Amino acid sequence: MRPLVTLDLFSALIDSRTGGGTALSRLARERSWSVTGEAVYSAWDSTNKELQRQCRTWVPFRELSEQALAATYRDLGLPGDPAEDTERLLASVADWPLWPDVAAGLPVLASGSRVGVLSNVDDDIFARTRVAPLVADGDVLTSERLRSYKPSPALYHEAARRAGRGYVHVATSARDVRGALDAGISTIRLRRPGPRVDPDGPVPPFEAADLAETAALLPQLR
Repeated sequence: MRPLVTLDLFSALIDSRTGGGTALSRLARERSWSVTGEAVYSAWDSTNKELQRQCRTWVPFRELSEQALAATYRDLGLPGDPAEDTERLLASVADWPLWPDVAAGLPVLASGSRVGVLSNVDDDIFARTRVAPLVADGDVLTSERLRSYKPSPALYHEAARRAGRGYVHVATSARDVRGALDAGISTIRLRRPGPRVDPDGPVPPFEAADLAETAALLPQLR
């Protein structure tokens, strides 16, 4: 069996800030919020990631997302029903855009490896995304399947156990890069607009500007 390379969903493959910000901007217009949808997305995303970091016993991504949105509304003084609005936000992932190189780049990666996803997400939410039709379900490693969340070492160790020899993870966000490297996973950092490397964390030995460059780097890790 060919070795597996996984990619992060919401930063390496999908421009989640644009997608989520657009969805929350619609709510901002409907509710005449005093802050932009993009600002609400940033606050929600930060809180959601902190809840994932603190999570010791797995609960669904949807539940953490609702808790994060409730906290965001409270902190920003915004009206809204967190449960209802979380459903609207997560339903919108079907429209969140792929980064421009993904559609052409994934087949290049797949020419030499099995290509999958390693993501903090529920299975049904992943199934809505534009990435789902592009990868084999058996190579999708969600937090629901692994029963833990990034950046816990448990998630990366279980991913590596399931993936087998030659496993490589392609990460973009600081917490994913650091989490994978700290867990001893062979890692390529894929640069995307916005995310930066953790200045206090390990330096990724390999960086790529796009998926074509990622594919070219894989033989060096193996």
